[in-house]
Amino acid sequence: MNPSERSGNEAPDSEPRLKKILAPMARHGLGSKGNKVPILTNHFKVNVNIAADGYFYHYSVALFYEDGRPVDGKGVGRKVLDRVHETYDTELAGKEFAYDGEKSLFTVGSLPLNKLEFTVVLENVTSNRNNGNASPGGHGSPNESDKKRLRRPYHSKTFKVEISFAAKIPMNAIANALRGQESENSQEALRVLDIILRQHAAKQGCLLVRQSFFHNDAKAFVGVGGGVLGCRGFHSSFRTTQSGLSLNIDVSTTMIIQPGPVVDFLIANQNARDPFSLDWAKAKRTLKNLRVKTSPTNQEYKITGLSEKTCREQIFTLKQRTKDENGEFETTEVTVYDYFVNIRKIELRYSADLPCINVGKPKRPTYFPVELCSLVSLQRYTKALSTFQRSSLVEKSRQKPQERMSILSSVLFFIPMTYHLEYLIMALQTWLTFRFWQALKMNNYDAEPLLRSCGVSINNSFTQVEGRVLQPPKIKVGNGEDLFTRNGRWNFNNKKFVEAVTIERWAVVNFSARCDTNHLVREFQKVCRMKGIKVDDPFPVFNENQQFRRAPPHVRVEKMLEDMQSKLPKEPKFILCLLPERKNCDLYGPWKRKNLSEFGVVTQCMSPPPRGVNDQYLTNLMIKINAKLGGLSSMLAAEISPTIIPMVSKVPTIIVGMDVSHGSPGQSGVPSIAAVVSSRQWPSISRYRACVRTQSPKLEMIDSLYKRVDEKTDQGIMRELLLDFYFSSGKRKPDQIIIFRDGVSESQFNQVLNIELKQIIEACKFLDDTWNPKFVVIVAQKNHHTKFFQPNSPDNVPPGTVIDNKVCHPRNYDFYMCAHAGMIGTTRPTHYHVLLDEVGFTADDLQELVHSLSYVYQRSTTAISVVAPICYAHLAASQLGQWMKFEDMSETSSSHNGTARGVAPAVPPMPQLKERLRNSMFFC
Repeated sequence: MNPSERSGNEAPDSEPRLKKILAPMARHGLGSKGNKVPILTNHFKVNVNIAADGYFYHYSVALFYEDGRPVDGKGVGRKVLDRVHETYDTELAGKEFAYDGEKSLFTVGSLPLNKLEFTVVLENVTSNRNNGNASPGGHGSPNESDKKRLRRPYHSKTFKVEISFAAKIPMNAIANALRGQESENSQEALRVLDIILRQHAAKQGCLLVRQSFFHNDAKAFVGVGGGVLGCRGFHSSFRTTQSGLSLNIDVSTTMIIQPGPVVDFLIANQNARDPFSLDWAKAKRTLKNLRVKTSPTNQEYKITGLSEKTCREQIFTLKQRTKDENGEFETTEVTVYDYFVNIRKIELRYSADLPCINVGKPKRPTYFPVELCSLVSLQRYTKALSTFQRSSLVEKSRQKPQERMSILSSVLFFIPMTYHLEYLIMALQTWLTFRFWQALKMNNYDAEPLLRSCGVSINNSFTQVEGRVLQPPKIKVGNGEDLFTRNGRWNFNNKKFVEAVTIERWAVVNFSARCDTNHLVREFQKVCRMKGIKVDDPFPVFNENQQFRRAPPHVRVEKMLEDMQSKLPKEPKFILCLLPERKNCDLYGPWKRKNLSEFGVVTQCMSPPPRGVNDQYLTNLMIKINAKLGGLSSMLAAEISPTIIPMVSKVPTIIVGMDVSHGSPGQSGVPSIAAVVSSRQWPSISRYRACVRTQSPKLEMIDSLYKRVDEKTDQGIMRELLLDFYFSSGKRKPDQIIIFRDGVSESQFNQVLNIELKQIIEACKFLDDTWNPKFVVIVAQKNHHTKFFQPNSPDNVPPGTVIDNKVCHPRNYDFYMCAHAGMIGTTRPTHYHVLLDEVGFTADDLQELVHSLSYVYQRSTTAISVVAPICYAHLAASQLGQWMKFEDMSETSSSHNGTARGVAPAVPPMPQLKERLRNSMFFC
């Protein structure tokens, strides 16, 4: 077809698309399908009365110590700038400013000069240069003159502050953003408003984490195990929406270290009996850089390490009050224990035989007995949570919609307003509300000078929007029967799977799980037949040899497989694997890798519940097994009738889900894992296959979608998926490629279009230079803070609720979808952003497609919160990522220590799936 003859909805040639810089598309209409319902949301209307000629002035801030060294420690900047504001009000012309705590400061209107320099002194600032020869705590020094000499490093510091003009930001950029004319200026202007809120929270002593703030109130803490607490606070951010500027407020949680005695934290962290059974080598790593207060002086320090000897044995040099013949103060060697007990007269109950806390430099240590040290509150815990901690956090953080609304109403009292807020009756429902009411009365938060000077005021009412509840898609099961859904859920009672497989040549292996395997096999076969699955008798059960039970995981797996190979006449086609632990069993990774990568055998792992299995449990298990072996438990009626979703069912269409998972916090060198899944056997939209690759750590954009090796070879992900679609769909090339991308922020949308999409276009072009499919690119976000509530109802919004008005972007094409039923806590909607649509979907058609794709997930009997292709991509990345867990990653990183500076170490490739499993849904 000649490009000039194409209609407006047809895809352009690939060459211009590759050269053109793409940007997210604008909205071209709202949806209308569904039953209309009123919905409340946690966006609060912001009234803006900004002068057309007003400006925010941006200044760079540089902080130095008295000797000219730059200040690199965190947390000092706000104290220094507060002192500047107090001391130099005249020089600043009485200007209020918003400081981000680092290097940026903003004012409304300009300061008197483009460059200002100030000197301030802060009292009670802990020095990084503690005098290692001083006695711990600063007591016992020889005389008054020595006290004066020591006081300065411990108790006060002089700082030099340079404030330099950087830029002007027109305040009307906010008004432009509300008209959909966003620019770099509008983002900066909104950033200033966010910084004002952060600064206000910082003045209340809050912990700030990005756009969330957390108060030091023990009532907001909840223990999750291991000396870690969940700290509940609030997120707040200004958002441009179709109805103007709004303030988005939500409940937020961060992890903090359990405050209080250091020993109590360590005992909880290591699950130890008492201080004497602690692993102090592990404790040293855990405590490093945490802040403590010491008794009885209440002075704050940062922990730099532990003493090599116990408190009773650790010696330091103590200066005496007497001088020698040369006029120098005499010194004596004394243990830390003797110093505190005999000289300071402080009773030590259990520290004598424990290491000391070092708060000095490694070569100039300052020691304190561990029982005199207490961890300061609101110190973030940044390591990955264990499975137990995660489940405990989820359990204790759940909030019903009404409770969340009450708390969010209350937090408005903490937000600086230009007028006093009336106390909301709903806010009386929780203790947290009462706490905020008290804070309001005590601190009189009735105005914030900077917001007032910006002409900004905030409404105290939840924004009401119009939601629409879409009808659930029709689902088909075995024998052509319809499956009816209720509240986004269904079951297979008395139903057969729509495409049931045959299970033959299969085995059961038991890794020391407590289970009656004979009973399990009988029940398993019974449920299989109830669902239409033909199942043979298995080989005899393989129980783990007890002598290997305490061996490393990979050894246990090897021995089990060796036992099977020696006794089985043929390789099994399916293995049911019984694991002893329900969550994060360390056998899982090596077992999956061996079977999927080396032997090509489908496996299903399970941990039998303590009370035994029942039909419902086994049915849920069978749904996964059936999908892995090539069957389907259910499918949409739309996959059978092309009239239901004609734009996908009548035109060859491939649906792609993309996700990248990164290493846990603290695992900076662990490769990121990119997973892409694609639909197959068109017109099916329920069958998928996956391709998974490793890439550089923390790299969010997938870099292997197109990977040209030479003139004839592309080893990229998309070639593999497109060829599978072609051969599984009757040798049809997809005319439409619909891409769902997970895990990217708004700042990365352009990269998705200009890096990832262009790789996909290159892959298509490489396969067939004349082939120009149309593309749809949609980003799905779960990591946001918009929530929806039903007015006057304790329940979550119904499944199928879609919102595309008032709180959506003023220009870009986005909508919120609550496809699932929120059974516990408050429903978190998925925020979909349509970056590109060359097909020409109407808003209703696209929302219907997204809704339908939430009902094809073959692992559950519920609608899910995000489209199935994205869930599958996440599953595939997670499962293959566990293959890497038992690899010795340290070898990978250490072997590259000798590489040239600036050259990143090579990323180890992901082990390949066995050929016969690559088209399977092994990730189910």
